[in-house]
Amino acid sequence: MQQQDSATETRASIDDADVARFAALAEKWWQPGGPFQALHAINVPRLTFIRDHLCRLHGRDMRDVKPLKGLRLLDIGCGGGLIAEPLARLGAEVTAIDAGEDAIEAARLHCEKSELTIAYRQISAEQLALEEERFDCVLTLEVVEHVADLPSFLEASAELIRPGGTFFAATLNRTAASYLLGIVAAERILRWLPPGIHQWSKFVRPSELVAPLRRHGVAIQEISGISYDPLSRSWSLSKKLDVNYIAFGIKS
Repeated sequence: MQQQDSATETRASIDDADVARFAALAEKWWQPGGPFQALHAINVPRLTFIRDHLCRLHGRDMRDVKPLKGLRLLDIGCGGGLIAEPLARLGAEVTAIDAGEDAIEAARLHCEKSELTIAYRQISAEQLALEEERFDCVLTLEVVEHVADLPSFLEASAELIRPGGTFFAATLNRTAASYLLGIVAAERILRWLPPGIHQWSKFVRPSELVAPLRRHGVAIQEISGISYDPLSRSWSLSKKLDVNYIAFGIKS
């Protein structure tokens, strides 16, 4: 009975239904015009935010070819590796994990074609935290709105950061605007994302991210919006937090 309880705890944040939804789309992660086109599109502002904060904190020149060289990064909920690969190109030593076997296989295959070195693993954040491995930076991008147990997930994520290390989370705010733009427009009208991929009730308000992380030693330093400009058809960092946002924190 104790073994069962332990196994359940290490899978606490995994939503099996969500894993199944993403598994059905695993072969389409790297199709720019496919079901994950919105993630491809917002990669530029996400990467800019992450790179700039890490360079400032570690005294790196962001103009260097590999400004993140020597930093150990963990990408939780990596999917097909859309953020892991560019971070590896920037010089980081990347470990990327996901609960879905199909996503990990798709990520490994594309990584081999890209001739990059990324340590992909099918494992939960809770399971990895038990291995006592710690990282300079932990990323949870477009993940927290998909987990089954947010407190457990954030606790494990914080545990995986070394003291002085950094944390990044990108997600959707739970507002009327995010329902209209993130679900009605993005999924049902524009078809940027597969219909049903999100549940508005699981979107995470900034306060619901900040308070639990603070209890586990991670202080959020900055939160930036990520907004879409229909005129230029591009995404950029902004001050608007009502739909998409990205947060940066440091562990004490």
